[in-house]
Amino acid sequence: MDEMTCPKCGSSMTSRTLGAVTVNRCPSCSGVFLDRADLADLVEAENDWHRHTGPLTEPLPRITADMTAPPPSRPKARSYIETLFD
Repeated sequence: MDEMTCPKCGSSMTSRTLGAVTVNRCPSCSGVFLDRADLADLVEAENDWHRHTGPLTEPLPRITADMTAPPPSRPKARSYIETLFD
């Protein structure tokens, strides 16, 4: 595949693939470019991601003197598309 150039600023764009979607991003102007079919796939993946992220309710643990703090966790992405730009 030929190297793509940004239509806005003319810089070389980088490609990132996530699943079946390829997103082209310009590191200079931060423009994001993708095919129409890729946009449809992203919309579908975003809807699926939100469909399966309902509120998770777990009972709170009983606090005891021998408990230790859990290790810090990485914050969860707010959306599927956000995972493209970590």
